[in-house]
Amino acid sequence: MTTKTRRSKSGDDQIPKLSKELCNRLLADLERARRPVLYATKCSLDNALYNHKVGFLTPGDKKVATELNVSSVKKMSRAIFMLEILLRNIDTGAVNTKRELYYISKGEIKHNPMLKPLDFSDQPESDATIDFICEMLECYREELNCYANDRGGQTYSQQLVVTETLPDGDQAVIDLSKLGTSPFQPKNRPQSLKLSARKKIDFCLIIESEGTANTLVANGFTKRHNCILIGAQGVPSNAVRGWTKLIQDQLSVPLYFFGDLDAYTLQNIYRTLKAGSAASLIRNSDYSAPEVRFLGVLPEDIKKYDLNDYPVKESDAAEGRALKKAADALKNDPFFQDKRNKGVAQILKWLLEHKRRCEQQAYFTVDPRDPTMPEKIIVEKIKRGNYV
Repeated sequence: MTTKTRRSKSGDDQIPKLSKELCNRLLADLERARRPVLYATKCSLDNALYNHKVGFLTPGDKKVATELNVSSVKKMSRAIFMLEILLRNIDTGAVNTKRELYYISKGEIKHNPMLKPLDFSDQPESDATIDFICEMLECYREELNCYANDRGGQTYSQQLVVTETLPDGDQAVIDLSKLGTSPFQPKNRPQSLKLSARKKIDFCLIIESEGTANTLVANGFTKRHNCILIGAQGVPSNAVRGWTKLIQDQLSVPLYFFGDLDAYTLQNIYRTLKAGSAASLIRNSDYSAPEVRFLGVLPEDIKKYDLNDYPVKESDAAEGRALKKAADALKNDPFFQDKRNKGVAQILKWLLEHKRRCEQQAYFTVDPRDPTMPEKIIVEKIKRGNYV
């Protein structure tokens, strides 16, 4: 049995219909003494395609087939069990986080001992089941009313105005220049946002470290420049990725990423922001900003600004893994193999060859008595086109 699905869109009512069709096919196979098979999109690097004209990683044709047998019966049963919970949420309009869904499933089992064989020993097991359902239905987790914690990128600007259409149809207008020291933080859950500018916005700067972003704002960065400044807080959440794409699409301003010079930042943070990830192939079209450039730290910045850098400790498990993944990415990752991303790939090669790293905060060593020196360097790099 081949379970045919199609990509669902927000607001689409196809998920309950597709789910019912899937379950009916499973039941029909069982009644005919056939082994049911579930097919899910394979969300991994070996099924990732990259085309610079699209700008983000997309899924190939590979599927993961799960056929009913002794080893898979629990996985398939859990998928149907969790799917029923998610469909109930869609029907009632209730929403939950993955953590809450884990406890809801525990509650169902607690009140019905017959479900005990489906019990999850820990949350990663239930999380994997939810992901499996999304990959089967080719839908977003949010379309199943499952939302991550609201961890949006802290955003500052003296020029940006956000108009949000609320669920009841009312509109809320947020003028970021009126927020004082409080940032605007987009949500992980879907929002209807329309962006406009009080004055022409020259650029959007996404900073890896939220702390450094806050420092630049406190030192007057957004008052001296017509810009948007976002603190990404490390690996970008869906809120940060979707928010950056919204800025790209609605405002058409240049976007620059400012982060550490190391393999982890290039692969796990910058690549995810720009082109998405292999684990989220289904959702990259709405959660990536292909136009974002890598502003730094660049390898040549170390010598130019006499920045403090230090050797990568290959004996350190995390740093050793990052280097190994970097070497693998250059060989197998379609993003780094694409000739349009040659500049980023060259940086990754430099990191593997020299085994050095430099943090974004190193710019504060250039003139420790001038708190605006990092700002001056960032603006100079943008003006001179010193980015990849």
